[in-house]
Amino acid sequence: MKRMHIHISVDDLDKNIHFYSTLFGCEPTIQHKDYAKWRLDDPMVNFAVSNKGRENGLNHLGFELDSNQELEAISKRIDDNNLSKLEEKGASCCYAQSDKYWTLDPQGIPWENFHTLSDIPVYGENSSKDAENAMQCCSGKDSDIGKAQSKCC
Repeated sequence: MKRMHIHISVDDLDKNIHFYSTLFGCEPTIQHKDYAKWRLDDPMVNFAVSNKGRENGLNHLGFELDSNQELEAISKRIDDNNLSKLEEKGASCCYAQSDKYWTLDPQGIPWENFHTLSDIPVYGENSSKDAENAMQCCSGKDSDIGKAQSKCC
């Protein structure tokens, strides 16, 4: 099953937690000093806010997937259609360890497709900002993503 993922960068986390808790009618599923996430069932969305990474506003979009098979199916579609992709296996980000495939849409908006393996006690060392920079580098002149990743990441 897919759950839409939306991540917004904010400057005042407490104010945004209050706003979105009011809007969604519930408190965050996960909350830390720099991050909050609501896993809603109606609509099926994983909605996160943080004061990490990019400028305020839309940070990235994506799909949270329930299995590695679903994640690999998206990866195959990306490959079959010759889209740039950044693979992160066992990435530590957003208080979770996940396998991920990132890609950029034509406007440059990062899409994170991920399957969470476990929760972790820290935000992590990987961030969507890092992935976006790597994707921008990888979508440049160098058509070999592996070479581009090693130069950028």
